[in-house]
Amino acid sequence: MAAADAVVGVLGAFWRRPDARRLFPLLFPAICVVGSLLKELDLVPQSYFSSSGNVLNVFFVKVSWGWTIFLLAPFVALSNSISRPWAFVLRRLSSLLVATGIWYVCTETFFFIEDLTGCCYETGNVQVVLGEFQTKAACKKAGFYWEGFDISGHSFILSYSALVIVEEMAGMVDPRSGQPKGLRKDVLSVLYVSLNCIVALWVLMFASTSVYFHTPVHKILGTGTGLFTWLVTYHYWYLMEMSPGLPPKPKVYKQRA
Repeated sequence: MAAADAVVGVLGAFWRRPDARRLFPLLFPAICVVGSLLKELDLVPQSYFSSSGNVLNVFFVKVSWGWTIFLLAPFVALSNSISRPWAFVLRRLSSLLVATGIWYVCTETFFFIEDLTGCCYETGNVQVVLGEFQTKAACKKAGFYWEGFDISGHSFILSYSALVIVEEMAGMVDPRSGQPKGLRKDVLSVLYVSLNCIVALWVLMFASTSVYFHTPVHKILGTGTGLFTWLVTYHYWYLMEMSPGLPPKPKVYKQRA
């Protein structure tokens, strides 16, 4: 696992830099604005990613929160149990329950708004209104076309998932500390590298959404929701006593002169 240790060391050094964690959230509004502008000006040619049937969208983005929790839950449990009591570990794991609740409430709200503001049409050219279908699900199940105010769920969940992962990875034990040992170290290293890969994938697919799908307003609202919910939890509520609390602070090493 020497190669994995080397990768972990490089990634850990990058994320322990305060400027990396401080600037990372700004990446999403920047991509959203630039991508939306490119889409409106029709400057990006069609590609494999312009189809919603691409393999990354089907097998990863559509179940993105599942992938996030699948990798993040064992990582949070293992990384926080090395030198801390299980009460602390359970408290940190409760932050994932909070995040899951936020994901569910926000996505259901987006669906509700789209149902409330939409209509069912016979074809995509929105000429014939079909009043007997009151929800997008019923309309599409019947083979028709639904047009409503569709806040970008992808812009929300991809930005929110990436921000939560980066926050929870911040306390990764530095390899130079000599902990953890054995199998736990190997599993933790694999999870850490996998989480970094998922973050990179979420950023890539967020960019794909920005340049190929939705209107600017839909993407801005989705991205704004992701940033707002992350900000409220990790920068306000989690600072309070009655909360899951913040992840352990990363170790910062001063360079020798």
